[in-house]
Amino acid sequence: MSEPLLNAKDVTAGYLPGIDILAGCNLELHPGELVGIIGPNGAGKSTLLKALFGLVDVRSGEVTLRGEDISNKPANELVSMGVGYVPQTRNVFPSLTIEENLEMGLYLRPKDFQERFDFVCDLFPLIGERRRQRAGGLSGGERQMVAMSRALMMQPSVLLLDEPSAGLSPALQDESFLRAREINATGVSIVMVEQNARRCLQICHRGYVLDQGQNAYTGTGEDLLADPKVIELYLGTLAQH
Repeated sequence: MSEPLLNAKDVTAGYLPGIDILAGCNLELHPGELVGIIGPNGAGKSTLLKALFGLVDVRSGEVTLRGEDISNKPANELVSMGVGYVPQTRNVFPSLTIEENLEMGLYLRPKDFQERFDFVCDLFPLIGERRRQRAGGLSGGERQMVAMSRALMMQPSVLLLDEPSAGLSPALQDESFLRAREINATGVSIVMVEQNARRCLQICHRGYVLDQGQNAYTGTGEDLLADPKVIELYLGTLAQH
């Protein structure tokens, strides 16, 4: 297999002094991959994503991008290096139009706006159709689409998605997974944290199961879906259907 594009080695991280949420986590993302992170509530899934994006202090271990140590680099520097991040909540500027939200995503390279705008409109035609609408009036699924589109404006090589299906209806949840696959198919490597573990494992190339801030299981999405221990502890009866 190729060298990892993004690599977290023995990462220990947390929000409060002396309290570690992550206790030696490892993760590899290879070019072209879609990697899923699942696990119970409080396992450290979103914390790992924030540590990768410089939003939580990495206290030990390291995060590398193309072999370069990016541990604790500011988020704006990571964006310019090709890392995009879509938070679960508060992921749009509600008082701005859709188009203005996307302009904010490309503030480092405004001259490229039309080219990148056309790119996201090809992926999500609704973006072009509703470009003048204020983001505050959008549904949860539409906001998620705008947030993903804004992260894609800088043409990232890595996209970090924090629970893209959270709070959406079952139909819109499925749409969010399809969007992730479409984005991945354009060549963007993705790390996706998800509560909908079964659906996440169905679409990802490889998955990591976190528990209490540590790696519990890792493998292909297919292997984890079929693993009796993963089914028993993390997936329940849903995975057996």
